[in-house]
Amino acid sequence: MGHPADRRATYEDLLAVPEHLVAEIIHGQLVTQPRPAARHARAASSLGGELYGPFDRGKGGPGGWIILDEPELHLDGHVLVPDLAGWKRVRLPEIQDIVAIEVVPDWVCEVLSPSTSGVDRADKMPLYATLGVAYLWLIDPLARTLEAYHLEATRYLVLGTWRENAVVQAEPFDAIGLELAALW
Repeated sequence: MGHPADRRATYEDLLAVPEHLVAEIIHGQLVTQPRPAARHARAASSLGGELYGPFDRGKGGPGGWIILDEPELHLDGHVLVPDLAGWKRVRLPEIQDIVAIEVVPDWVCEVLSPSTSGVDRADKMPLYATLGVAYLWLIDPLARTLEAYHLEATRYLVLGTWRENAVVQAEPFDAIGLELAALW
């Protein structure tokens, strides 16, 4: 019999985690992190707000997307909770009344914080690439930066890095100029 650390985490393990923590299962291991601090939450909420009108509703932009805050993703045995995720409507035509989404997002955004940056970059970023997430954005509210990546084969290539008050036109949301100042 293996050591307790060798046991793969189950969804029941995840459900037993106190509500003040965000819980995920990455490569069979239960990973918990504190809920985001206010600056982190503000950056995620503001970005979602900026993208919702033009891309989800089609107001002032092309539409065609479903954008969700902190969706629970069940993908290939992993349970992931990105800060934001988006699907082209053709791939996720309607939202079911279910806890978890099992369709790989077309775009994921992780908002980095000192306590989550290591997991987001070293664990989740390569996993998103393996799962086939076409676009990944990393936002650092402390450094006031946005890094945008596009999946090429099995690796992410940098589309660009912007900071402070830049106006960004980054794939897949390059139809509008996103004012980074709105996130801070």
